[in-house]
Amino acid sequence: MSDDASKSPADQADADYERFVRANLKRNFTGHFLHGMLGMTGFRMVNSPTFIPSYIYSLSGSSAIVGLAMSLQQLGAVISPVFGASVVEHRKRILPVSMILGMLMRFQLLGLAITGWFFRDQPALVMALVFIFLFGLCQGPQRVAFQYLMAKVIPVELRGRLNAWRNFAGGALAAVLSALAGVWLIANNVFGNGYATTLLVVFIITSLGLSVLNALMREPEPPTVRAPTPFLERLKEFPALLTADPGFAWFMIARTLAMGIRIGWPFFFLYATDQLGLDAASEPERFGAVFAMLTFAYMAADTVSNLIWGYLADRTGFRTTLILSLVLNLVGVAGLILGEGLWPALAAFIALGAAQSAYLMSTTNIVMEFGHRHDMPMRMALSNTAEGLMGALAPLLGGALVVAYGYQSAFIATIVAIALALVIVVLKVDEPRRRRAP
Repeated sequence: MSDDASKSPADQADADYERFVRANLKRNFTGHFLHGMLGMTGFRMVNSPTFIPSYIYSLSGSSAIVGLAMSLQQLGAVISPVFGASVVEHRKRILPVSMILGMLMRFQLLGLAITGWFFRDQPALVMALVFIFLFGLCQGPQRVAFQYLMAKVIPVELRGRLNAWRNFAGGALAAVLSALAGVWLIANNVFGNGYATTLLVVFIITSLGLSVLNALMREPEPPTVRAPTPFLERLKEFPALLTADPGFAWFMIARTLAMGIRIGWPFFFLYATDQLGLDAASEPERFGAVFAMLTFAYMAADTVSNLIWGYLADRTGFRTTLILSLVLNLVGVAGLILGEGLWPALAAFIALGAAQSAYLMSTTNIVMEFGHRHDMPMRMALSNTAEGLMGALAPLLGGALVVAYGYQSAFIATIVAIALALVIVVLKVDEPRRRRAP
């Protein structure tokens, strides 16, 4: 009797699912690589500590408003991940829903670009804040859907290298785009607004990535999915998800504290330019050159280090890379406080860029490895929601500290939050990959 004939129907269904994944692995790996590469090119540019803070500061001239903008982006991502999880967790095929969520997120960038071209002064600032909030609102469910989509088709032992190579390629393109944006588009105010023109380029690049994934991906239907559950009823199950796995619960706490980086995040570039005595209005070319150098340093470190983090994670698990990301964040923020001049600022942005790539890779992947497959989308949503809540409050705290006591007070608060996260990960969060039998 063959092995397949001796299996139960449930085991046979699991085996068929696994065979489909392996048979289409090359095609799906390529699709996720290209989608991730093009998506990272745009979104890492937008989410860098230079672009949006600099754009909002150019509209408002206020550090507090910069903090508000970053807070609004994260506020949008607080509740929406749970909605995204409730939409996808009971579906056998989630690619069509993922495409809709992905385009909704990208349309907010197009809206930001249009705002920059056609509005001025206070109306431009108000509309920019609205689109930044909507960007975060759409980012929440989009992240859950695409993380789950990747988990369905990429085996866990290959996720590190996929993240490494797509982030490396996307980061390289993002570094070039950032440099061009600083020295050409922004410095020369191309098409009347260099920031808006950059956002249009980002919209086009990220939309191409989405189209490629839709064309290449072959999505399997899992043998079983969760039964549809009313949204409010699903919310009542959250405590059980946390108490069922203490490691996951501690990871959520640590991830939330790690988002304390957002206390100082909006002000890293503003602090560096302030220390260098730069003014965008009176010295646009010098300002653009420094913008390009710091953004390129951040993006280049993010890009190159991905190759290290990806292969290290495949060998040791994502807990190790999470610990290293927290250490590098501490080094980067401390370097900004202690350093003087352009070179220390560049070194700090290099540390922050490497830390960011390790953090994103670690937190988006380790959460997939806790618990049962059926609860994966909701675990992602819970974790992203907790992170988003801290991300919404942190810039407001940072802005208040900057206004009251100066930039360094916000940076010290950032260091305290990250240090607490590091202690929790080291002492309380286990490596979930070690739980599985060889």
